[in-house]
Amino acid sequence: MAVIYSEAFLDAKTGIAKFTSLMNTLNREFQPRQAEITNLQTRINTLTKEINDTQAVADPNTIRQKREQLDQVNIELKRKGEDAQAAYEKRRQEIFLPLQRDIGTALEAFAKARGITVIVDGSNVPFAYAAENIDITRAFINDFNSKNPATAAVTTPAATPTQP
Repeated sequence: MAVIYSEAFLDAKTGIAKFTSLMNTLNREFQPRQAEITNLQTRINTLTKEINDTQAVADPNTIRQKREQLDQVNIELKRKGEDAQAAYEKRRQEIFLPLQRDIGTALEAFAKARGITVIVDGSNVPFAYAAENIDITRAFINDFNSKNPATAAVTTPAATPTQP
C-alpha cells in the first residue's frame, strides 16, 4: 500500500511540469477574452463614476442615457463573462483530459513496477497518520516528469462554424 498526494501534481515548481505548461497555454488562449472583460468592467466603472459625479448638475436626459448605456454594458459583461467561463471550462477539459489519462496510466505502471497493490490519494481521503515511507508522491512526480516532457504539443481548439 502507498499514499500519494495528488494536489502536489499542481504545484508550479515541484509538481507535474506538463500541468503547468498546459495551464499556461490555456491562460494564453483566453487572454483576449479576459482583456475584453476587463475593458467592459472599466467602462462600467467609468460610467458609474460619471453618473454619480454629474447627476446633481447634468441634464436629466444625459443621465438617463448614461444609465441606459450602463445597463447595456452590464448586460454585455454578464453575457460575455458567462460565455467565456463556459468556453474556458470546455477547453480546460479538452486540454487536461489526455493528461489525466496519462497520469492514471503512468500511476498504474509505477505501482506495478514497485509491487504496490493499493494507492490511496491523501489529497482526497483524510488520514490521521501515514508513515513517510509509504508516500510515493515525489517519486511518482519525478518519474512522470522524466517520461513526459512539459513541451508536448497541445491540440488547438476546433474552429466553431459561424452562424449567418
